[in-house]
Amino acid sequence: MSYDGDGGEAEALLDRYSDMILRIAVHNVGSVPDAEDVAQEVFLKRITVGRTFRSPEHEKAWMIRVTLNLCRDFLKAAHRRNVALDENIPCEEPNSEVLDAVFRLPVDLRNVIYLHYYEGLSIAEIARILHRRENMVSSRLHRAREALRASLTGGFGDE
Repeated sequence: MSYDGDGGEAEALLDRYSDMILRIAVHNVGSVPDAEDVAQEVFLKRITVGRTFRSPEHEKAWMIRVTLNLCRDFLKAAHRRNVALDENIPCEEPNSEVLDAVFRLPVDLRNVIYLHYYEGLSIAEIARILHRRENMVSSRLHRAREALRASLTGGFGDE
């Protein structure tokens, strides 16, 4: 799949990926306006890159990878400017204790949890997107679950 400049194709691209890209960006940068800026950059990059993809899954993986990279770049730039990021992230479950705990995880753990449980990606798909080995993704997923379990149960095994 390649983008050929057709307005209908651009609209289809937005329909296919905009919700997912925005959710990933919001969970990484911490505010809707900043996430919208990142999402816009992702779509501009997709439209201007002139790349052909083997399949819809390959295109989706590329979109996720670019989103994560642009979020990381945004956070580095915000850190250099010493700008506080908004921690009020909208989601389907506004006062979700679980989602709050996920957001407090380190980025490498948060992303695998988010991609696995919220976007429904398999360990193999996440490994391909993040350019990591499957066992590393599996290990991060396990560590993230353990951290969430400790965070949500008080860390005293009171399940």
